[in-house]
Amino acid sequence: MGKPTGFLEYDRKEAAAQPVLERIRNYCEFHTPLSAEEQKQQAARCMDCGVPFCQSGMMIGGMLSGCPLGNLIPEWNELVYHGAWELAYKRLRKTNSFPEFTSRVCPALCEKACTCGAAGDPVTVRNNEYAIVEAAYRNGWAKAEPPKVRTGKKVAVIGSGPSGLAAADQLCHRGHSVTVFERSDRIGGLLMYGIPNMKLEKSIVERRVKLMQEEGVEFRTGVNVGKDITAEEILSQYDRVVLACGASQPRDIRAGGRDGDGIYFAVDFLTSTTRALLDNGLQEGTYTSAKDKNVIVIGGGDTGNDCVGTCVRHGARSILQLEMMPKLPDKRTPSNPWPQWPRICKTDYGQEEAAAVYGDDPRVYQTTVKEFLRDEQGKLTGAVLVNLEFEKDAATGRMNMKEKEGSERTVAAELVLIAAGFLGSESYITDAFGVETDARSNVIGNGKGHRTNVENVFTAGDMHSGQSLVVRAIRDGRDCAAEVDESLMGYTNL
Repeated sequence: MGKPTGFLEYDRKEAAAQPVLERIRNYCEFHTPLSAEEQKQQAARCMDCGVPFCQSGMMIGGMLSGCPLGNLIPEWNELVYHGAWELAYKRLRKTNSFPEFTSRVCPALCEKACTCGAAGDPVTVRNNEYAIVEAAYRNGWAKAEPPKVRTGKKVAVIGSGPSGLAAADQLCHRGHSVTVFERSDRIGGLLMYGIPNMKLEKSIVERRVKLMQEEGVEFRTGVNVGKDITAEEILSQYDRVVLACGASQPRDIRAGGRDGDGIYFAVDFLTSTTRALLDNGLQEGTYTSAKDKNVIVIGGGDTGNDCVGTCVRHGARSILQLEMMPKLPDKRTPSNPWPQWPRICKTDYGQEEAAAVYGDDPRVYQTTVKEFLRDEQGKLTGAVLVNLEFEKDAATGRMNMKEKEGSERTVAAELVLIAAGFLGSESYITDAFGVETDARSNVIGNGKGHRTNVENVFTAGDMHSGQSLVVRAIRDGRDCAAEVDESLMGYTNL
């Protein structure tokens, strides 16, 4: 413990966000980091409790509690308090391949399980992590560390999202020759195009990719494995293959008028904005724009919130965000005690911005689209919404949703964004390799492992476990790398 009385002496202080009406003028990250001295005080709040739930990564009450990576949080908090920033970075990198990503986009499961938060405010773990990794880059501690000896083994990683990059990073450090195949024009997968720039500036992704290149990882963009190059070719050229293509098959909405212009999947919309931002500074006509349009976002999760924040920056006329489920309580209920993940209503940056610009929280609960409306030319003009209510099935005991009679209403809409989640991996890649999938299109590993039914083919990340968090994808990529390494060498030290 850095300072035994720190949690009693110092109040929680987070990196401040820029005022809403300032930050929506651009697509940059908008939090101002604390000073080094302030960060040391925040690290001093860590109690180094007897059971550090913050780093446990356990399922409690059916929900994940604590860091899936097993980050040694009390240890690097103590190092920060003592000013040993370089040692803190080395300790952080032992468990986390990419702290620069998780310190920006992770929902901080560690903080929700922090013992300080059981009866007060949790430690600012994510801010501390951010301070450590950024100090490492400023001071040159985050640098390329190529392996001293190569094993002569070759591994192909298909997909460059967080799990693919984590697997590649680990396998390269072990001494294997790693090639990452990415069908898009830039490396990063979800990190590059699925997460908006204001949450994760793309220079941060490119910075880490550059280090991995210097360490020997080869990146091949614009190569769609299964189409541009066959699975047989990959298997003949590499000793092992890791499939880390994500759960990129979006869930659709079934409603009249669905076919036609004006309705987009959320990730396609976000990709359009990010690509134009990087290619040409967001020139008009080069991306799907929400400017001066009435927008409906279907889905209340993180991706839906990202769509809201992006549409605010585009200059949308209005934004309505639909959520099928009821509004969660504002505070923990007795049935949801610490250290479980808190099932409470969270207002994220996009909703905060929409409320400031348009006067109201954009979210509407227990509501869905019954029909999309179009004019004679087929142009989207609006949607018929309907409220939902829950009814218990007498036979099964399950709660089923049904439309609330007489609740239909029509709203204007020229743009609809579907952020209803993902169904699993795309079939063309799983068919190409002949790997088995479950009912949700996730690639099946052996038991809880990552080895598929096809010899020398492994799987990791959302493609393996289904849609989840970046931090879980990184953990899954690291675990997969250890299995691949053991299959190649007979043992593993990863």
